[in-house]
Amino acid sequence: MTGRRGRPPKEAGGLSRERILREALGLVDEEGLEAVSMRKLARRLGVDPMSLYNHVDGKDALLDGVAEVLLAAIPAPVPGQDLRETMSGLAHGFRDAMLGHPRAAPLVLTRQLASMTALAPVEAVLGPLLAAGYPPERAVHGLRAVLAFLIGTLMREVDAAPTFSATGSSGRLASLAGSGLPAVSAAAPYLAVCDHEAEFEFGLGILLDALAP
Repeated sequence: MTGRRGRPPKEAGGLSRERILREALGLVDEEGLEAVSMRKLARRLGVDPMSLYNHVDGKDALLDGVAEVLLAAIPAPVPGQDLRETMSGLAHGFRDAMLGHPRAAPLVLTRQLASMTALAPVEAVLGPLLAAGYPPERAVHGLRAVLAFLIGTLMREVDAAPTFSATGSSGRLASLAGSGLPAVSAAAPYLAVCDHEAEFEFGLGILLDALAP
């Protein structure tokens, strides 16, 4: 005898927190953060919505868990590298992890996470700074400068913050060139577009120079 059509089973074999978070990330990738609900996720998994609560406490906890999945994808520092190489590797690893799932990236870039997973990037940045001779107070300043740069530049790159440009817009270029502001007019061809990778590398280079022991 078959179950009622259109209703998922109460529990699907192999349901786990890891599987739930992986499927939730897939849902965000496909439909965006605004599409996430416990009911929709349960349908994707073929389970009763209430069974999800055996593994996550609710939607907020689910979104925190998705953020943790992204953070866990950041590669650990390579032992034996100097401070510049280490910080460059961490910055590029962070960027790659966020751009791999740009619709989910705001979960990391805008949410305050309290789990141990969220502290892993903090440890990854603080450790090399302390090892390079930074006193703890100055290392925290360095940490916050690194995070401010990464969050700011990546918020623009995933379209969550203004870029002060309109890539490919001839109207934007004409508007800037005719603004009557000397500096803006002179820089108009460059203000009208935004090469995210070039911007990232330029800003990162300045930051790495400033962090050099």
